[in-house]
Amino acid sequence: MSNVTITWHGHSCFTVSADGYSIVLDPFAPGSVPGYPDIDLTANEVLCSHGHGDHNYTDGVKLVKSSAKSPFTVTSLDTFHDDKKGTLRGTDIIRILEADGIRVAHLGDLGCMPEPEQIEALKGLDALMIPVGGFYTIDAAQARELVDLLKPRIVIPMHYSSSDFGYPVIGSLSEFTKYFGNVVVHHSATLEIDKDTEAQTAVLEIG
Repeated sequence: MSNVTITWHGHSCFTVSADGYSIVLDPFAPGSVPGYPDIDLTANEVLCSHGHGDHNYTDGVKLVKSSAKSPFTVTSLDTFHDDKKGTLRGTDIIRILEADGIRVAHLGDLGCMPEPEQIEALKGLDALMIPVGGFYTIDAAQARELVDLLKPRIVIPMHYSSSDFGYPVIGSLSEFTKYFGNVVVHHSATLEIDKDTEAQTAVLEIG
C-alpha cells in the first residue's frame, strides 16, 4: 500500500518522504529555538516557508541526488506571517505535497487565515502540519477554526512550547489539543500515513 512518512525534528521542521524520496521543510538554525538539538539531516530536497533563521537553515540539510524522479507534486500558496498582510513579519509560503494519492500540507509560520481560494485548495488533505502557538503565528483557537474549515483527516500541531523546548512567548500544545477528542500521542517522531490511517490529532514526540 502506498504511504507517505512524516518525521518531526522539532519546532516546524519535518521530513516528508515517499518512494525513497525525501523533502525537509523549514529547518532551524543551531540555537535558534530553545531546547531543541541542532539538526543534521540528509534529504533530496529542502523547502522553506520564509527567510527567518528558525525556518530556513538549509545548511543543516545535506542534499543528495535521487536515482528516481520525485514522486511529489508540490503546490505553493503565498500568504503572510502576520494578520497585517506581511507588514509586521513578512510573507509565508504554504506547501501542499502530494504523492501516491496522499496529500499533506505544511503551513509554515502562517499568521492569518488563508484566502477563500486557498481554503478550497487546502481541503481534502490527508494530513495538515499547522502552527498552534500564537504570537508569531495563528494561535490555538485560530488553528482550531482553520481545522474546522479544512477538515483534514490527520492534524499534526507544530510551533508550540513546552517546559523543555520552544519560545516562552508562544502557547503550549494543550491549548490546542483541548479542542479535540481524537488526540493520539505517538511516542515517536515518525508517522506513516496511508489511506487507512485513522483520523486523529497526532502528537509526535522527539526521542
